[in-house]
Amino acid sequence: MQISKLLAVTALATFASFGAYADEADGTDRALQFTSTRTASEVRTEALSPVKISNGSTGVTALAGSNVDRQALRNEAITAVRAGQTSQGEVGLM
Repeated sequence: MQISKLLAVTALATFASFGAYADEADGTDRALQFTSTRTASEVRTEALSPVKISNGSTGVTALAGSNVDRQALRNEAITAVRAGQTSQGEVGLM
C-alpha cells in the first residue's frame, strides 16, 4: 500500500513539473527586441523629473499657498486634539 502511494505522489510531482519547462509550441524563444531612440542619460533625466498630472487626476500639480503661520496651525491642531474633535487610530469618520 505504501509503494502505491509513493508511486502516485511521484507521478503527480512529475506531471506537475512539466509546467516549469513550458516553451513556445515551435520551440523558439521569442524575446522582445527593440531599438531605443533615446540615450540612457535622457531616460534617467526623465525618470528623475516629476510627472505632470492633468486636471481630473489624483495627483497635485502645485503647492497650495497658505497664509497661516506654522506655529498657529500647530496650536490649532493641539487644541482640536484636546477637545476631542479629531479621530484617533483607525477609527474615524469616513
